Amino acid sequence: MAVGLTAAIDLAAVSEAAAQTYTYNPRPPRQKAPPAADNGQMLVQAVEVDYDYNNQRVSAVGSVQLYYNGTSVEADKVIYDQKTKRLRAEGNVRMTDADGKVTYANLLDLSDDYRDGFVDSLRVDTADETRIAASRAERTEGNYNVFQNGVYTACAPCRDNPKKPPLWQVKGARIIHDQTDKMLYFENAQLEFFGVPLAYLPYFSTPDPTVVRKSGFLMPMYLSSTAFGSGFEVPYYFALAPDYDLTLAPRITTTQGVLMQGEFRQRLLDGAYQIRASGINQLDPSKLAGQPGDRDFRGAIDTKGQFAINDKWVWGWDGVLLSDRTFFSDYRLAQYRDALGSFLSPSTEAISQLYLTGVGNRSFFDARTIYYYGFTSADVQKQIPVVHPVVDYSNVINHSVLGGEFSYLTNFTSLTRQNAQFESLSNRLDVSLCSLSADPYVRSNCMLRGVPGTYTRFSGEAKWRSAFTDPYGQIWTPFASVRVDAIDASVANQPGVANYINVGDTQALRAMPAVGLEYRYPFINVQPWGTTTLEPIAQVIIRPNETYAGRLPNEDAQSMVFDASNLFSVDKFSGYDRVEGGSRANVGVQATTQFDRGGAVNMLFGQSYHLFGLNSYTVADVTNTGLNSGLDKQRSDYVTRVSYSPNSTYQFTTRARLDESHLDVQRFEAEGRANFNRWSVALTYGNYAAQPELGILTRREGVLGTGSMKLASNWVVSGGARWDLEANKINQYTVGAGYVDDCFVLGLNYITAYSYAVTNATPTLNHTVMLQIGLRTIGMTAISQNVSAASNGVIGQ
Repeated sequence: MAVGLTAAIDLAAVSEAAAQTYTYNPRPPRQKAPPAADNGQMLVQAVEVDYDYNNQRVSAVGSVQLYYNGTSVEADKVIYDQKTKRLRAEGNVRMTDADGKVTYANLLDLSDDYRDGFVDSLRVDTADETRIAASRAERTEGNYNVFQNGVYTACAPCRDNPKKPPLWQVKGARIIHDQTDKMLYFENAQLEFFGVPLAYLPYFSTPDPTVVRKSGFLMPMYLSSTAFGSGFEVPYYFALAPDYDLTLAPRITTTQGVLMQGEFRQRLLDGAYQIRASGINQLDPSKLAGQPGDRDFRGAIDTKGQFAINDKWVWGWDGVLLSDRTFFSDYRLAQYRDALGSFLSPSTEAISQLYLTGVGNRSFFDARTIYYYGFTSADVQKQIPVVHPVVDYSNVINHSVLGGEFSYLTNFTSLTRQNAQFESLSNRLDVSLCSLSADPYVRSNCMLRGVPGTYTRFSGEAKWRSAFTDPYGQIWTPFASVRVDAIDASVANQPGVANYINVGDTQALRAMPAVGLEYRYPFINVQPWGTTTLEPIAQVIIRPNETYAGRLPNEDAQSMVFDASNLFSVDKFSGYDRVEGGSRANVGVQATTQFDRGGAVNMLFGQSYHLFGLNSYTVADVTNTGLNSGLDKQRSDYVTRVSYSPNSTYQFTTRARLDESHLDVQRFEAEGRANFNRWSVALTYGNYAAQPELGILTRREGVLGTGSMKLASNWVVSGGARWDLEANKINQYTVGAGYVDDCFVLGLNYITAYSYAVTNATPTLNHTVMLQIGLRTIGMTAISQNVSAASNGVIGQ
């Protein structure tokens, strides 16, 4: 009997009366049969179903579809033999498992419950787009698929030529898929790229593509360094539970023995944390003679975590404990950022901190304690402060106050430093001379970069601002602010410190009220080619002198750069420890042209004037902040900025500060960027005058260039170089090439980066070659080789 309908049929119980044949036309289109209930019956759909009573066979012919216990089979013909209880599918066979794995074959032979069988001319496509092909496959015990002469890949076939070998594939005499343990085992395997064998392994295994995390070996890694010679690292991953895991990564080195590494991670309902530890008992510490690494045992423990209290608040920590400051760099641990093609550089510090952060609609809170660990020879640990803590809070009131916007902020900072940190103003002066007692000599040659003792400050500031436009189009913006600082300083009486600041206990309360008015009058000119806006800007600020100017520690306001970006800032100091006092006027003119066909030009030119009172930028504090800034005179230097963007592809920007008297260039920067479909480039030129009162004795001039190019759909090359024009040499560069697609990652980088020897503060340029290879579903490995000895002879020539 042939039935051209969908029916639930028990193929093991065929009625003896079924001896006739019926044909149903036309042929129905092949479509996925609807799921049947899991009741032991098989759902069959075909053009015709033939019952052969004499041979005890049932044949389904024409667009056959079977559905049984979540698995569907499609074929041109399906034959069921009641005697052997075998199910045989022939012609264009496609079997889809319940988990989405698709098997293609010309011939498929299975038991009636799909448990055991074999497949000829087989190809398997999984739901995550991995593929297995084999000349023959067997399925036994319901759990094992054994592929004879199998090929495995995670790469899609070529659209233009499907018979072309994929980018990479693994061939094996046998590939065994254990569906219970979800593992793939390869025997006599060889790795091929574009059909060319490159590597051979008698045996290896990997989790199947459905596994997100599973215990086993990860891809090995090779590294080299003068500290440990050559090192071969083989990580092993333990998937201990769904929410936590452990990775052990022993590294066998040629000169120092075995470096043990371990990382434990756990994810909880409201966050996650991790703990990493590493250590080695060095076989030959003398290779690091005179350096912090000249010891038997070296190691480190670092940890980090973050947890959400609710949708607005998080807390967390970072912690590092080291045997010595060069351990990470010597053994290349956490030294390079893990990003293909990025400019990689060594770490210069580690941070241990505990923090709490909250973010509202228009408010922000952050509190943290911080311990810095310096890695360079210029870092003396007792000169680096311990912050306990720093707390910031800011808020903008959501409703209008007196017709304007009202905001307030607070900052609380408390820190301790054991030893004073002096810095020479002359690169020929021994920094130890800075602690001499001769006041004129010391102050003219040194700065006190870090004050010893305990320093605590609380700052609070309230701001109000409003804006009005009069009938003539003039924009008037009155503003007012008041800031209060409460300071407690306990300065240790160490040699030379009294030449810069009062030692002992000091309590200070300073207030800085300010009122001001900003005026803008935009003139708009509309032409057929675009619109130009010319906008004169004037700002007047009235306030008293800075109290305690230069007589208190300065920890967070040591950086002072005056340019167009802060011309109209009410307080141009970068932190809270200094506060700008005295009345001042800031004036400038801004012009913007917007072209109708796209593109824009923006220009700003201005100057700042000290009106009356004490000019804070002329008062030298312990770090000389404000001197040589361009603001340390009655009429400031001129500042200017010009930006031009003709379209979304190109962007050009220049920034400059010119001496007010002779228009000499004090700072000049020019930057150009271009971004195309296939390549991008950026070039920056900088020219900076000497600042002798800040310890910068010579003019600095250089060019930094970076670029990347997409050679093909998946190939990218990138590079960067810095040219010191004063020394006339290239002192840092990086070159890299990478290939990335949906199944393969390849990266090759030549890296130059500065490191600092312990006995010499002059940086040394190191050279490293790093190769990264990643095969999707199998893993990623890296090879790092230090080539400094071969390269230092040509750098800068």
